[in-house]
Amino acid sequence: MQNSKRILVAPLNWGLGHATRCIPIIHALLDHGHLPFIASDGVALSLLKKEFPYLPAFELPSYKISYAEKGRHFKIKMIWDSPKVLKAIAKEKKVVKNLVKNHGLDGIISDNRLGGYYKKVPCVFITHQLNVLSGNTTWMSSKAHQKIIKKFDACWVPDVQEKPNLTGKLGHLKKTKLNIAYLGPLSRFEKRELPIVYDLMVLLSGPEPQRSILEERLLFELQGFEGSILFVKGKIEDEQVQEEIQTPKGKILHYNFMKSHELENALNQSAKVLCRSGYTTIMDLAKLEKKAFFIPTPGQYEQEYLAKRLQKQGVVPFSRQEDFTLADLSKIDDFSGLAQFEPVVDFSTLFEVFSKVKENSEPTSTSLST
Repeated sequence: MQNSKRILVAPLNWGLGHATRCIPIIHALLDHGHLPFIASDGVALSLLKKEFPYLPAFELPSYKISYAEKGRHFKIKMIWDSPKVLKAIAKEKKVVKNLVKNHGLDGIISDNRLGGYYKKVPCVFITHQLNVLSGNTTWMSSKAHQKIIKKFDACWVPDVQEKPNLTGKLGHLKKTKLNIAYLGPLSRFEKRELPIVYDLMVLLSGPEPQRSILEERLLFELQGFEGSILFVKGKIEDEQVQEEIQTPKGKILHYNFMKSHELENALNQSAKVLCRSGYTTIMDLAKLEKKAFFIPTPGQYEQEYLAKRLQKQGVVPFSRQEDFTLADLSKIDDFSGLAQFEPVVDFSTLFEVFSKVKENSEPTSTSLST
């Protein structure tokens, strides 16, 4: 195909959300005749390699993001870790530059990877956080983030522009000079009418140690749950492992991880979902029109904001991690559940950004052979 492009897709490795919402974008690139190159690190890279084993994949420097064990220490931990993150971003820029040159890449799609940019090819930044919530330093973190976004040729926000929307003040600015395009909520899943097999699905993800802390608490609290539970731990490992455990009033089927098609089936077959209030998860649940209960990651302002906002709107209830009990799940029935937004994304138009020739640009690739 004459207009085929080689596009680097580079999601941040912070839980699985950034990687999973890149899956429909990678599929769209393939559908339009382009060749995606995958680049990330850790579980995000592992997940995408499992989903797209036939695509070129490369490892980027790790930001080595981890959470504090106590939520109130979240911001302090982020500030403490910032020097190593900045060092990783500097290394990332060099690696990305070399990937562009060595593989004749025509553009970059960076999902929150701050070093996923090279000035000689068109670059797109994906984020739902035009405003970065950080407590009393929100104004500073937001301005810093917007300054980074300005380096990119376009910013794609996976939400709708008008109200009602999913992100609220996170993904909407009163006025801006940024080149923003709203994609509508992105999800790798499709809603299907399948028989309900599980009364509750538990879906975990996110950096340690908070993922393990929540897993331990839920396994204790859910011993008294009446019915069947599917418990997906969100641990991306070489081999899939499943184990069924009988509880006093039901059973829990454990998986370390599931691939996209397995998760899609499982979510469609689940009456209710218990999970973090990460934005990608919210988009997935909205696509599937699920009833849910949220437990935001302690100290993560974005997840706390989204959980509080959706509870206030009567959509999904939530609890703080340290306060959660089995009885909280009964609140789900009093809330409406998430609803699907009509997709508005026009990938043909969006991908036109990669046809623009930049000054002093790298030579355009003429072949899609690898």
